[in-house]
Amino acid sequence: MQNENPSENESDNFQSEDAGQQPSASTEQRDARPRGDVEEIGALEAQRDRYLRLAAEYDNYRKRTAKEAQQARARGQGDLIKMLLDSLDDLSRFAHVDPAVTDCATLVTGVEMVERNILKALTSVGVEVIDPLELPFDPNLHEAVSTQAADTPDEDHMVAQVFQRGYLLNGQLIRPARVVVKQYQ
Repeated sequence: MQNENPSENESDNFQSEDAGQQPSASTEQRDARPRGDVEEIGALEAQRDRYLRLAAEYDNYRKRTAKEAQQARARGQGDLIKMLLDSLDDLSRFAHVDPAVTDCATLVTGVEMVERNILKALTSVGVEVIDPLELPFDPNLHEAVSTQAADTPDEDHMVAQVFQRGYLLNGQLIRPARVVVKQYQ
């Protein structure tokens, strides 16, 4: 059966020819979107890859610096221990001295020598001794464990006695000096 209306056949042919020759605007947009999406996806994947690489690089940097800091601390501790070993050996010799043969003055001299060696080793790594006898009381560096009466107002808040010396390491307080402070009534 043929279509009896020839004008309908012609219009169908015209539409099919027209559709085959010139794509409509909506067809172009549909074709353009997938290409744009592919480009966007590629750009996002490239950014993601870059982000992951930077994150991994930062993580490696953080681990490396932590390891280097730990190694530096270990080297510093090792150097300090080497400096203190001689003093430890000296103390060991004094511990095994025959008291019947050695007099007290020799022992005291030896202990003072060991103390000087230890202080020298500690000073070489930045330790400072806080010995505030007859200096004004400083609560940032001293810990008052007791008070005693001062004879004059000038002696008020002065350190009368040091029970235990304090120490600074590179200007930072390690241990406050434990002291007796004079107070004027």
